[in-house]
Amino acid sequence: MKVLTALISSLTLMSLNIVGLSQAQAQTQGFKFESVPVTVFGNGCPSGNAQVSLVGNTLSVTFPRFQAVAVSPKVVSQSCSLRIGLNVPTKGYKITPINLRYSGFANVPQGGSAGLRVIPVFQGKVISSNDLNANFGAGFSNGWLKDVAITGDTINTCANPVNSVFGINTTLIARATNVAAGQQTQIGFNGIYRIRFNLTPC
Repeated sequence: MKVLTALISSLTLMSLNIVGLSQAQAQTQGFKFESVPVTVFGNGCPSGNAQVSLVGNTLSVTFPRFQAVAVSPKVVSQSCSLRIGLNVPTKGYKITPINLRYSGFANVPQGGSAGLRVIPVFQGKVISSNDLNANFGAGFSNGWLKDVAITGDTINTCANPVNSVFGINTTLIARATNVAAGQQTQIGFNGIYRIRFNLTPC
């Protein structure tokens, strides 16, 4: 298990566009994540440091790229999971994750296939959507991009500060069962998740 920790202190969400709230800009300037600790673990996680940045209402978590490579006739699965601590010391907001963006690449020869499985977990509940996953058939050789709307529970800090965790489990599957000898199936993840939040003053 590889555990990497990244901390961001006193991050401030500013200039968020909240539809229907005429004073949203002024209200959100006082919001902040006190810290964003990140734990990374799994059999596919590479060595390196995790980094976190916050721009507007989008939290980006960056870690080294990882991939699954299968040589004929094998099937190889690699997994890497994130646990992102969201510590919200500011009272008076409702925070909801609304979008998840990530990308990678795949090279699939004839007789092979590859798969991507992404499972977000927020407030202890799995966020389900088939759009989070992807399958790549024989002949695919290109980059891929996922930009998916998600619906998660809301962090409610209307009365009290809240500490929560956003988790993402990522699995890459490379299949070379019927691939010609000497060829391989490859699928990779570019190592960055962008999580967009909706921030509503109480």
